Amino acid sequence: MKTADFNKDPNGLLPAIVQDVNTLKVLMLGYMNQEALEKTQSSGKVTFFSRSKQRLWTKGEESGHFLNFKSVKVDCDKDALLVFAVPVGPTCHTGADTCWEEENVSEFSFIDDLEKVIENRKNQPQKGSYVSSLFDKGVDKIAQKVGEEAVETVIEAIADREELFMEEASDLFFHYLILLKSKGKSLKDIGAVLEKRKG
Repeated sequence: MKTADFNKDPNGLLPAIVQDVNTLKVLMLGYMNQEALEKTQSSGKVTFFSRSKQRLWTKGEESGHFLNFKSVKVDCDKDALLVFAVPVGPTCHTGADTCWEEENVSEFSFIDDLEKVIENRKNQPQKGSYVSSLFDKGVDKIAQKVGEEAVETVIEAIADREELFMEEASDLFFHYLILLKSKGKSLKDIGAVLEKRKG
């Protein structure tokens, strides 16, 4: 990783953009000196140099809304930082998720919600729930359903019936999520495997 050049600023401060590692939403902008970056990396909590307080300041030290540090990148000129973190609560002092008053959700927040519903049906079965009934039948039945939906998706793809293809593809994806949960996994786990394959 490139090393930040704090000497580029007369005060030794570089802008640090904080991005949610999961949603990729930009949460806030702060400033770091060498000491703030080192404390961020050693403590696991994003820490800035406060220009108003003239001291190191760990985000959340008063509110409890910490930014749990994950990684950092240095830009091409070595004079700006991109910090990846997981927020605990809202980031902005106004109570908003971000300092740009945006909701901190990913483009695929609906899928995140769907995964939570599926997990809830697994852990707290509900009478009359189709998902709960599949979990009751076990992984063999769930895997069988994924196979059935995959075949139906392939048939509609070859037949070139777009509307039916989209319906079957959605059914396949839904049952795939259920299969993942039955194995104690999620799309994030799949993403991690694919991420390793990039190299």
